Amino acid sequence: MNPISPIIKPKDLIELSQLEEIVIIDTSAGSKARYDEQHLEGALFADVNKDLANIGDFANGGRHPLPSFDQFAQVLQKFGISKNDHIVVYDDKNGGNAAARLWWMLKAIGHKKVQVIDGGFDAAVKAGFPLSNKIEVAKNVEPYKITAWDLPLSNIDEVEKVDKTDEYMVIDVRDANRFAGLTEPIDLIAGHIPGATNIPFTENLNAEGFFLAPEVLKEKYLKALENFKSENIIVHCGSGITACHTLLAMDYAGLPIPKLYVGSWSEWSRNNKEMVLAV
Repeated sequence: MNPISPIIKPKDLIELSQLEEIVIIDTSAGSKARYDEQHLEGALFADVNKDLANIGDFANGGRHPLPSFDQFAQVLQKFGISKNDHIVVYDDKNGGNAAARLWWMLKAIGHKKVQVIDGGFDAAVKAGFPLSNKIEVAKNVEPYKITAWDLPLSNIDEVEKVDKTDEYMVIDVRDANRFAGLTEPIDLIAGHIPGATNIPFTENLNAEGFFLAPEVLKEKYLKALENFKSENIIVHCGSGITACHTLLAMDYAGLPIPKLYVGSWSEWSRNNKEMVLAV
């Protein structure tokens, strides 16, 4: 079976929903009230903090560490997800940051059919996908067996070891002002990891909030990552959510998926590590 595109266009979603049963997940961060008021018909709500992370001490894993395998298996069972299901994920941000996190998590456990809606909630509504305010009920399924994260991961120790070496590239996908340490709306310290390169995730999108064409993304990242092996590329953000957007974009471009440093700046900046701060 040929792998499906990680991105699905809204018009293709409408067609797909008429041809086969799909599981739709709404990952709109902090927008449960909006979900309750209206969501894509059939969509179940995933809480980014409770379902897609195991939040504890921010200094140990950052603001959104991955859940344990057992925790994630319980989440998937709650959503009625089985191994062969076709999953479609969206959120209410055009970029699809939280949706990309669930996409990465599903792909990392070997799930084959998972896609993110290009343009998110608003684009799907504009295309004519039906809305609902009903309480959606997931189907009953057996527990999802999870044994490993099959996509590559990095950690604070590896990043510290390689951040300023010529063989590795550490990519920070936060916006330029946060990277430069000019502003920091979430974490305690503004700045970035020494040796990191800033490639904001927003550059994966066009002016309307849709992903750039795969061939455009491919050209962009091949140029940016020239001379670096995929296994020597580490991508991070503030807390391991937005970084997944760039991993999604690279997969959409047909490129290997680099390592994800989940702890990201939220962990790094709380561990007395070397930092580049605004002058």
